[in-house]
Amino acid sequence: MSDLDKALIEAARIASGSSYSPYSDYAVGAALRFSDGTIVTGTNIENASYGLALCAETVAVAKAMADGKRGELEAVAVTGPQDRGDGAPITPCGRCRQVLNELAALGGTDPRILCVGNDEVREVQLSDLLPHAFGPAHLD
Repeated sequence: MSDLDKALIEAARIASGSSYSPYSDYAVGAALRFSDGTIVTGTNIENASYGLALCAETVAVAKAMADGKRGELEAVAVTGPQDRGDGAPITPCGRCRQVLNELAALGGTDPRILCVGNDEVREVQLSDLLPHAFGPAHLD
């Protein structure tokens, strides 16, 4: 694993420390890396009205886009708590896959997704997680 990927995973782990997850007690961190080296992080934010919760990846994408980042998405790291669940690598949920696809489509990229578990990092392309994705090109 490259030093760049290690740094991305560490950024996601640090971001998870800011999680607001009092209902699930499942802190998630996400980190996005762009082609210019910029890293943008996010963490999950829960809400007493459960359906209004925001996933870490969605928060990171919103922060990136609010800062003017459009496309050029190279890689994403997603981490969960190391003391919960079975320790297997976690992947973005369906909604987050779609949100990541929108950002990636703006720059014509197919980012690598680093799904981090306790003892394993599973690397997959976004297009493998969301085949036949709907995106901006479908609206032209």
